[in-house]
Amino acid sequence: MLSRVLIAFGVLAGAVWPVAAAEIPRTPSGRPDLSGTYDIATLTPLQRPQKYGDQLTLTDEEALEIARKEAAYLASRNEATDPDRKAPPKGGDGSPGAAGNVGGYNTFWIDRGSGGFKIDGKWRTSIITDPKDGRRPPLTEATEKRAAYRAKRSRKNTGEAWWIKEGVEPGPYDDPELRPLAERCLLGFGSTGGPPMLPVLYNNLKRIVQTEDHVMILVEMVHDARIIRMNAEHAPPDIRGWLGDSVGRWEGDTLVVDTTNFSDRPALSRASRNLHVVERFSRIDADTLRYQFTVEDPTVWTAPWSGEFIWPASDSRVYEYACHEANYSFGGILRGARILEAEALGKSDDD
Repeated sequence: MLSRVLIAFGVLAGAVWPVAAAEIPRTPSGRPDLSGTYDIATLTPLQRPQKYGDQLTLTDEEALEIARKEAAYLASRNEATDPDRKAPPKGGDGSPGAAGNVGGYNTFWIDRGSGGFKIDGKWRTSIITDPKDGRRPPLTEATEKRAAYRAKRSRKNTGEAWWIKEGVEPGPYDDPELRPLAERCLLGFGSTGGPPMLPVLYNNLKRIVQTEDHVMILVEMVHDARIIRMNAEHAPPDIRGWLGDSVGRWEGDTLVVDTTNFSDRPALSRASRNLHVVERFSRIDADTLRYQFTVEDPTVWTAPWSGEFIWPASDSRVYEYACHEANYSFGGILRGARILEAEALGKSDDD
């Protein structure tokens, strides 16, 4: 594992130096050809760890240490070498594991990348570059209140109907439409579908198909497909969607994508229907894109925030992401909640 990390470290270190514009692939019309498949997994975090303050870059030694720690973490987990182990370990007496814990993804499935990324020859401490501390701006007072309300409706699964004991109505499992969009396999978590399009725990492939009139970005996670209409006007304000309405234009060799018209529940965490995102795609070389974005939502954050990172080309293919087909697990989720509620109310199967 560590040897692969060191190889990846060496490859990344030489993969992002600028080259002459004439060397990048172009369409018959002369525009940069962005088409291809890209793997955006990276160990560089969205928000800068506070210990770095306003420090934008890392030394080679610091970046390599981060990659080593990731390799050591994966190697230390027994699950990483046992892809068939999905259930939690049993107790010493053979009893099931922790109450309410039915297991989940183990480290075999995690693909956060094997290293960070360089821009202009320097390792970055975070994807966010503005504000200078590399962190999202403070939330507005109204958003803080909404976050506190949502926190009341979310708890760790301990095998108890806490919402009954705390008098929370409606309960979080009273209706499937109360569950998060990602849990319902309707939208990828972590804004992987964007915009902005951010790296997540796994399934980080993006495939770009480019024509003169449209650019399509196929997202591996939950197979979202963003359709960017070139040189167009935004849809009327009453037409809205989770991924918004994206229109593009060329500024020299940079594709600029402006997205508005979001629904009340955009892919970006905490964002609102007032979200406005501007993205910039440009080629560094034949195998690398530079992706930049600016987020503005004055009803959520007290200031805009921006970031950038590298999209390296990949030979991998984007396969269908079926999630849990037809949401078969929802029957179990809702039935399990009813059982916990009956236990909390002291009812039996005969009641």
